[in-house]
Amino acid sequence: MTIVIDAGRLEKKRKDAIRARTVQDRRLYFQSVAQTRYVLRKVFRLIEERAKAAGLDPLEHQALIQIYGSPEMKLRVKEVAERLDIAPAFASSILKSLEERQLLVRLASDRDQRVTDVVVTQQGKELLHRIDEQVHVHVDFFTQQLPQEAREAAISIMMFYIGISLTTRQATKSTIGG
Repeated sequence: MTIVIDAGRLEKKRKDAIRARTVQDRRLYFQSVAQTRYVLRKVFRLIEERAKAAGLDPLEHQALIQIYGSPEMKLRVKEVAERLDIAPAFASSILKSLEERQLLVRLASDRDQRVTDVVVTQQGKELLHRIDEQVHVHVDFFTQQLPQEAREAAISIMMFYIGISLTTRQATKSTIGG
């Protein structure tokens, strides 16, 4: 099921949320933030439950996603730690556990032999795919229950958080030499 959202209405909600942060009564802003966090937390919880059912700790699952989803499909331990927002020693421990279960391997870097990259194995990729298939069923059911207003509130706050506007800008042309 495809849900269509009016971009103009969404942009208005984003601007309203920004404006609501500057007034004395910020309730409108916090209503949108609350809705956004509810949606995100609910979806993350559904994902975490599927990961746990597959035998993965949520951070292990996230580590596999970050590695597999990286542009080169490999990361250094330091980069995994950064992506998970955890200490490198903790990331190393998580990666060791995944390596013991043959869900990833450590390889000498192509760029620098002193550096070790971690790469998701075929078994790890298959596990990620199975979890993802299960997640879609649950997330689709949850999102179908969301009213349009809740969807728009969540999207408008996410747009604000990551600095996106739906406002189009006119490109200007400059002429060289006349």
